[in-house]
Amino acid sequence: MAKPENLRYNSELVETQIGMFCPWQNLNTCVIMGKLNVVLEVTFLHIVLIEPEIPGNTGNIARLCAATGIELHLVKPLGFEIDDKHLKRAGLDYWHLVKVHVHENFGEVLEKYRGHNFHYCSTKAPKAHSEAHYEADDLLVLGKETAGIPEEILQEHWEECVRIPMVDEARSLNLGNSAAIVAYEALRQLDYPGLSETGPGLHI
Repeated sequence: MAKPENLRYNSELVETQIGMFCPWQNLNTCVIMGKLNVVLEVTFLHIVLIEPEIPGNTGNIARLCAATGIELHLVKPLGFEIDDKHLKRAGLDYWHLVKVHVHENFGEVLEKYRGHNFHYCSTKAPKAHSEAHYEADDLLVLGKETAGIPEEILQEHWEECVRIPMVDEARSLNLGNSAAIVAYEALRQLDYPGLSETGPGLHI
């Protein structure tokens, strides 16, 4: 299990030598026991969905977040109610593992996470998602299914925009697939913090 050396706490970067890394049931919250002998709440990544429209896609992304310890941010207006049955069904029984934030607008996210790195996922972007450098507590931003991230946002943050490589004839990937591809590239660069890289083995 990965032992990250740099952990963000209360918007500050804490550097410590870790003696033990123990995720609780909620993977967003971890106990770090080392020289500081303190308990830190650690968030390794965030996924931000701007005005998502299809509950099944958001539910799938919520399940991704549950399995990886990523926090999920939903920016209004939403194309569904939070208690939508399709949303809950897609997330299966993982909802207790997900930390979900709902924001009135994207400006609210920018203000709250001022000083963090944002990565804007768009088919219009000038570079591949794998070319970006990801750090702990970064935010991965995706737009709604029918239109993507608004162009005014892309223009303002053009150097932070990334694209998943695909053939020219394809318009886009499914929102849930896109989120998973970019998230796992970021997690790979972070050495899969808090995640088990080996399974329990066969039972035969």
